[in-house]
Amino acid sequence: MKNLNQSKTKGETSRPEVQPAATSQSGLAKLGKATPKPRRHILLRLGPYSLLLGRRSLMVGLALLVVLTVVAVASVSTGAYPVSPAQVSAAIFGYGQEDSYARYFVTQVRAPRIATAMLVGSALGLSGALFQAVSGNPLGSPDIIGFTTGSATGALVAIILVGASPLGVSLGAIAGGVGAAALVYVLAWKNGITGNRLVLVGIGLAAVEHALNELLIVRAPLANAQQAAQWQAGSLNDANWAWLAWLALALAALAPALACLTRPLSALALGDELAHGLGTRVQATRSGALAVGVALVALATAVTGPIAFVALAAPHLARRASGAPGVNLTNSALMGATLVVVADFVAQRALAPTQLAVGVVTATLGGLYLVLFLVLQWRKGI
Repeated sequence: MKNLNQSKTKGETSRPEVQPAATSQSGLAKLGKATPKPRRHILLRLGPYSLLLGRRSLMVGLALLVVLTVVAVASVSTGAYPVSPAQVSAAIFGYGQEDSYARYFVTQVRAPRIATAMLVGSALGLSGALFQAVSGNPLGSPDIIGFTTGSATGALVAIILVGASPLGVSLGAIAGGVGAAALVYVLAWKNGITGNRLVLVGIGLAAVEHALNELLIVRAPLANAQQAAQWQAGSLNDANWAWLAWLALALAALAPALACLTRPLSALALGDELAHGLGTRVQATRSGALAVGVALVALATAVTGPIAFVALAAPHLARRASGAPGVNLTNSALMGATLVVVADFVAQRALAPTQLAVGVVTATLGGLYLVLFLVLQWRKGI
């Protein structure tokens, strides 16, 4: 027995020592410090308030701002009367060698046109993001569900049947968009609004409105029909500082509503039941987002006429570029502004001296994008 106990003692003392748990944890801690994970968010603090920004979303927004600035400068500088950067600075800020012609083209023609394109594109991008968030459908766009077509119907009635002034045409476009939205809301209501029902009813109403628009143009006198067809193409040729100021004030009035809708719409993306459990008033959020989205698209259409597919494509592209879930309102607005400014630059320079309407360019590119989007969705089995 003594020899056996001695052999057990020798065997136990000959085993290799095991490192204590604390040492292993410290090693893992050192390893974690050696290869830190990149931060995906940036936290901004201002007193008691804080804002969490996605790093990738922030980079996408900055890139869009750069592209927007470059294209805007190119649009101001080029054209039938080329203007150098020094002349642009002199015309805008009033110093250096000033050219009266350069000042006129920069301040009275090109600058209001570019600024209007930015605001209209931002409004369309925001409107598309709101409609897609409310419907939960990637095709939930005012172009698809009839609100843009309804604005066009109101404007055509004002042009053809009333013979209204440009202000009257704009008011008709707003009234047509609001009327179409109210009709879709009533027809789609059944113990609340659901996304699929909203889209299906809107597509049906858009077909009826499109047929009515064609009938109005066919039955109109030649002069009114030409004016209506020109307005329907969507153009920035009539942009001026007065219309720009009116549009800017209207969009500024909608900004608080957009800020209040951001958090409820993010909760709505989780599903109605979970959003309700988090304290979100689901139907009130949908109704408010629809009202703001209709106001945005009606204002944009009233100023320039219908500019197709920007409201559909801008939120898609912003979401794919940033890779972030949710409504992405800021990047959707920047993407919409960039798309309209780039499309207007192409419309003016592609076939110069002949100019195209910006709506023709966006409709062409947007139609191709829609086909590509549907093909990709079909390959994914969606």
